[in-house]
Amino acid sequence: MLPRKLLLFVLLISFLVTFLQLQVFQIAFSRLGLSPAGGLLLVMAALIGSVINIPVATIDSGYDPAAAPQLPGAGMFPMRPASGMPGKTVIAVNIGGCAVPVGMCLYQLLGHFVSLYTLLPALLVVTLVSRLASRPIHGVGVGMPVLLAPLVAVFMALLLDSGNPAPLAFCSGVLGVLVGADLLRLPDIRRMNVPFASIGGAGTFDGVFLTGIVAALLA
Repeated sequence: MLPRKLLLFVLLISFLVTFLQLQVFQIAFSRLGLSPAGGLLLVMAALIGSVINIPVATIDSGYDPAAAPQLPGAGMFPMRPASGMPGKTVIAVNIGGCAVPVGMCLYQLLGHFVSLYTLLPALLVVTLVSRLASRPIHGVGVGMPVLLAPLVAVFMALLLDSGNPAPLAFCSGVLGVLVGADLLRLPDIRRMNVPFASIGGAGTFDGVFLTGIVAALLA
């Protein structure tokens, strides 16, 4: 009976965590002018899109499959990333972690929830901080402190648009991390020894999407 009870407990915890995450997302999206149904659709689009990577380019790099770092695996059997093409790295765009949040930013701009005059200076600051704080990690990708960009985005939003800071915090956070930690780090990919690099590649919980959600919640 114990395994069955344990399974039910795990399922219950998983349900509660998923429910709370959806509630948090809906609160954030309500501050961005979306209805609960619209927020749920956006979350579902991000979840489904997180497994879709669209290759857009292949660049010359120093990728060597034999020198790729081993990843933790089960027991004594470490895992290696996909072999890919020696000397080449494929660049892709992730739908859930890049296209969906960028589309949301366009919605905010076209719906006049965000002014271009306030977005540009906020975006410049978040981009600069993201570029300086991000670091290429050999064999893995680009990493940076999770909460740094959202906090900077919120600070700039409160400074430039204290009356309705959430949309500005979301857009400057999303686009700032995308440009500063992803696009401006593309030249570093040649030295990372990875076969595949996806912009927004961790999907829903990538720094791009997570930054926007946290920024909207804090604003």
